[in-house]
Amino acid sequence: MINNRGIASQGDNNNFSSNAVGENAHVSVAAPSCDSTRPVEAEAAGEQATVWDVGVVTILSEELRSVVDELKLERRKEPGGLYFYQGKHATPEGTVRIVATQSQSQGQRSAMAALENLRRHYEPRLWALVGVGGGLHAEHARIGNIIVSTDIVYYENRKINPRGDVRRRGEHRQAPAPVVHAVNAFFTDHGTPARINGQLTTHTSEEFEVYPGVIGSGEAVIADRESEIRSYLTNYHEKVLAVDMEAGGLSQYWQENSIHGGINPGWIVIRGVSDNADEGKGHAYHELAARNAAYILRKLLPYLC
Repeated sequence: MINNRGIASQGDNNNFSSNAVGENAHVSVAAPSCDSTRPVEAEAAGEQATVWDVGVVTILSEELRSVVDELKLERRKEPGGLYFYQGKHATPEGTVRIVATQSQSQGQRSAMAALENLRRHYEPRLWALVGVGGGLHAEHARIGNIIVSTDIVYYENRKINPRGDVRRRGEHRQAPAPVVHAVNAFFTDHGTPARINGQLTTHTSEEFEVYPGVIGSGEAVIADRESEIRSYLTNYHEKVLAVDMEAGGLSQYWQENSIHGGINPGWIVIRGVSDNADEGKGHAYHELAARNAAYILRKLLPYLC
């Protein structure tokens, strides 16, 4: 019997994994390997797929531009119309392949859709959510500082009782152990906080600080220092240093994909503080925070990959 894959051969007693022509020929469809990191499209086309190490999700254009510039990524448009940015980065251990994308809008749902696009087209081994966030801690989360998080508290789940009694039910998720160890190694080498020169041209003479910490995540844009959400988060966990609107979706997406047989990528969140989640919230420091966050992503790559 002749075994063939992805070609056409005429004759008797042929066995094909794609198409079969001839008497007594048949088609067999092999199940994908459980530890494969190949995108489905590449497998279907019979191509030798590139293994992608890090998939980056950004929300704002300033965030994506900062990542693209920092890692020298190049734009690619997929046949379906999606845009991704690809590149390679050399580390002491080898070459890291990175792909980045931008969600359509803010919020958990759009972030999860962007993660699914990355999974479907690239299947990266690690997901990184990189960009800006609101600081809660007066000292550690000053504007321009970076919070590196492997712990997320999702605050939206709640029970509404009579007479306006609202009981929030936080969900706390932690990144996989290898990611936590990698982040710990980074801070062991660089100190806590790590002190880095500013990455925006107008702030190169200034230092920003990098802290490990917990991020609170939900659907609210918080611009009130007396917000009930701020109070809840700081009481829930004293190490909640910042807030965003997407990290909960990342941790939920990872949790739900953990039931699949294949590799479930690790995840990390890197947030540059662009405001203090109070009345002064605005867009003035988006560029500064995004540039600093992208730089810390690059500095973390040797530890994560």
